[in-house]
Amino acid sequence: MDLSVVEARHSVRAYSPDPLSALEIGELEALIDEINRDQELSFSLVTDEPDAFGKSMLARYGHFSGVRNYIVVAGRDKTACRQGYNGQRIVLRAQQLGLNTCWVGLSYNSSKVRTCLPDGFKISALIAVGHGVDQGHAHKSKAAKTLCKNYDEAPDFVKRGTQWVMLAPTALNQQKFRLQWLGGRRMKITPGFGFYVKIDMGIAMCHFELGAGCPIEWQ
Repeated sequence: MDLSVVEARHSVRAYSPDPLSALEIGELEALIDEINRDQELSFSLVTDEPDAFGKSMLARYGHFSGVRNYIVVAGRDKTACRQGYNGQRIVLRAQQLGLNTCWVGLSYNSSKVRTCLPDGFKISALIAVGHGVDQGHAHKSKAAKTLCKNYDEAPDFVKRGTQWVMLAPTALNQQKFRLQWLGGRRMKITPGFGFYVKIDMGIAMCHFELGAGCPIEWQ
């Protein structure tokens, strides 16, 4: 993954009516099929379906418009971090394809979401996907030394990974987690308090590993 892809990705809430191409759909579904090999996750791509974001008051509150395609992020309760990690893989793949995305926690009509889940699974979030009317804008981030407890004495791969975490989307851009280097390739990620913090941790772990460029043992 090239840093330019991550730097170019911003949350986009307004979409054009242009449909996803067969190539774009095929690429996203191939990655979703790979993710769903984890039998505790159940992701799906829904296309040309305007109702989940259509006339919902929540969608208007979240300033969403024109959303007709979305990824359903679902799994068992204990899999929130894995859902965030793998959902962000889809987000970054979509960015590589020239698409725009936005993680959506509450601003949609859950009764209109078109999906069928196994027993014991539930929807955690949606990811809006499509051709944005613009490319969005960068969000504010906490400093690297704030996000990583021992950033100054950490090796270069930790610093690279932390810098990529600074570019990761989180609920309300609050970044309610902290990283710590434990020596070697071992990292610790500690949650704070708030909505979707475990999904946010998974997203951050995805970015960290891509930025670090090496396998990480998470504690």
